[in-house]
Amino acid sequence: MESTSPARNDVAPAVIVARGVKKHYGAIRAVDGVDLEVGAGELFGLIGHNGAGKSTLFKMMLGLIPASAG
Repeated sequence: MESTSPARNDVAPAVIVARGVKKHYGAIRAVDGVDLEVGAGELFGLIGHNGAGKSTLFKMMLGLIPASAG
């Protein structure tokens, strides 16, 4: 996935930060090197194809599954 949003405004501090997040299931890369910052009060959405790793990313952010890296 590629980001199409403009750079985050640094006025509000980031409340969600992810750096280099990866999740591998054997040789399969479900999530590969995601960097993300969401500031207080910002609205965030994640759009992608089926099987792109959206749900896996959110499950890692919620602590439901461990990340392989990041």
